[in-house]
Amino acid sequence: MRLHRRLALAALAAGFAMTGTAASAQPCGGDFRQFLAGVKQEAVAKGLSANAADKALANAQIDQTVLARDRSQSVFRLTFLDFSKKVISSYRMQNGAANMRKHAAIFQRAEREFGVPAPVITAFWALETDFGAVQGDFNTVNALATLSHDCRRPALFRPQLIGAIAMVQKGDLDPARTTGAWAGEIGQVQMLPQDIMLYGQDGDGDGHVNVKTSAPDALLTGAAFIQSLGWRRGEPWLQEVTVPSSLNWADAGLHVSRSGSEWQRLGVQPRWGEISPELPASLILPQGRKGPAFLAYPNYAVYLKWNQSFVYTTSAAYFATRLAGAPVYAQGNPDPGLSQDQMKQLQQKLADRGYDVGKVDGILGAQTRAAVRQVQQQLGMPADAWPTPDLLARL
Repeated sequence: MRLHRRLALAALAAGFAMTGTAASAQPCGGDFRQFLAGVKQEAVAKGLSANAADKALANAQIDQTVLARDRSQSVFRLTFLDFSKKVISSYRMQNGAANMRKHAAIFQRAEREFGVPAPVITAFWALETDFGAVQGDFNTVNALATLSHDCRRPALFRPQLIGAIAMVQKGDLDPARTTGAWAGEIGQVQMLPQDIMLYGQDGDGDGHVNVKTSAPDALLTGAAFIQSLGWRRGEPWLQEVTVPSSLNWADAGLHVSRSGSEWQRLGVQPRWGEISPELPASLILPQGRKGPAFLAYPNYAVYLKWNQSFVYTTSAAYFATRLAGAPVYAQGNPDPGLSQDQMKQLQQKLADRGYDVGKVDGILGAQTRAAVRQVQQQLGMPADAWPTPDLLARL
């Protein structure tokens, strides 16, 4: 299961003992072979061998299917309830538990060395590739070369193409046979080449980091990467709660943070476990005040760094709580949402009123949620940031 995961992080400079010009300054477009010659020149300037660059890039070609995927990511338009029900199946719950038992020693090592518990890693493993079964069939070098050459987001993908060359030099990527997701992620937890070079772990002791076929390598590498995103050892990430109808709904959302004890004083109660009284937390309502409610603790931010989609992030974090023993959420009875066309109409109306919704694309992103909350307050409606046909009709 791939989305636009962590692409903001892909613009980081190649930190694995390389130097060179900033990725944002690199060219794109034009003759493809000349473009690849420039990539080779940059790779060599950063300390990689010309042979490795030639081996990686010799047969690279543009993949039009990759470009089509990059421009159409419809999964973002599913609601939290629809998406979470779709991806958190009984199969994944059962196999998640079985895999945590099967690889208990590796998971214990991951938590000991990196502080990341088994349910967190396992949820990503399940959502990304069904425990390694569905890793993607796009040639990795072609995908990265295509997206680097394309002028929409070259600064994000060119460093990853250089990372792929580094993996070729290390013997951990076969340019002819290594396949993965359309955006260049590789392996059982779907990681980008630069991340693998930075955080790769040889979990099975064979001297290589093979995140495609070695579960120990993939799981430990995933744990190291999660730690790098700021994971806080021994702390929760998400907790389902019940919320009183008297709450000021404008206080729900990632823009407001209160201690667990403060939320309890406002009437927020856990559906399972105990609220962490001292930790800061935000109350999130993925489908408004009538749907499921969660407290998002600091570790929730790591999920947003893994994937910028709020729906994916919340589903992955919730899935991890289920694997850790939490019950199925109380889905409530949320007000109907908007169709894609209706969402575009809403975004355009909000933009016309001066609100910043980002791109008018029919996707309920963070900017649109913030604008919805503000206009709900202006109209005297419950400001839970959930856009409804009623709100659209009032604008």
